Amino acid sequence: MSNTQTTAALAEWELAEIEKANASGRVPVVFVHGLWLLSSSWQKWRDLFEDNGYATLAPGWPDDPATVAEAREHPETFAHKMVQQVTDHYLAAIAMLSKKPVVIGHSFGGLIAQKIAGEGVAAATVSIDNAPFKGVLPLPLSALKSAAPVLGNPTNAGKGVALTFDQFTYGWANNLPEDEARELFETYHVPAAGAPLFQAATANFNPFGGETKVDSKNPDRGPLLIIGGEKDNTVPPAITNASYKIQAKNPGITVETTIPGRGHSLTIDNGWKEVADEALAFVQRYAEA
Repeated sequence: MSNTQTTAALAEWELAEIEKANASGRVPVVFVHGLWLLSSSWQKWRDLFEDNGYATLAPGWPDDPATVAEAREHPETFAHKMVQQVTDHYLAAIAMLSKKPVVIGHSFGGLIAQKIAGEGVAAATVSIDNAPFKGVLPLPLSALKSAAPVLGNPTNAGKGVALTFDQFTYGWANNLPEDEARELFETYHVPAAGAPLFQAATANFNPFGGETKVDSKNPDRGPLLIIGGEKDNTVPPAITNASYKIQAKNPGITVETTIPGRGHSLTIDNGWKEVADEALAFVQRYAEA
């Protein structure tokens, strides 16, 4: 991709965040969100990392709406977004940074973070409740039930799909009181592209791995922390542990931790700081600040 094409692919606000990060002289931290959220969901994390001496940026997925309200009004804007397309969008942003960044991702953002690490462009990576990639074999029943609102209808592969509150509660907020679950649903939930879920579901039937393939063997992958939520229905610990076992064969530092009692909402719910502190400690240890 040429510099002109790269610039054209990134929104003005994303270019502004890159420019600000470069001007700061600080180590940048790139946050990657997953399905059913926008980049604004990282704001508390960004504040924490900024307060600890890092520059932060949180690009959206290509053509993401600017606000939760706009996203709900136009679910069609999420249709047809694919894993590699989104990964390339983040790689384009990273290519414009003057320093090698830390990359932190959640859910499908955790998978994309590991893909980025496999490209050798991350100083350190934190992958939280990552969606499964090629070679990750466990398929717990709770994960299948959580994905059923999308995978249950093949036409959803070309759509933007919203969850009902009950579906959100099961997949994201199963460990939270109903009032907090309702608050998170109203504050953060947006429709999501159906395609990535189909890509992940079929990866192990594709001899080439498809777009969810991760280069876990690259010696330039850098330090990697994989965080899982003990009570996560969407990405149960069996998936994050299988991801760790594959990544642990890399010569780089690979660490796994499971946060007790936490579900898929662990980056945005009342206990977000416990998870963020775990990530921050890893970054402070393994990435120059």
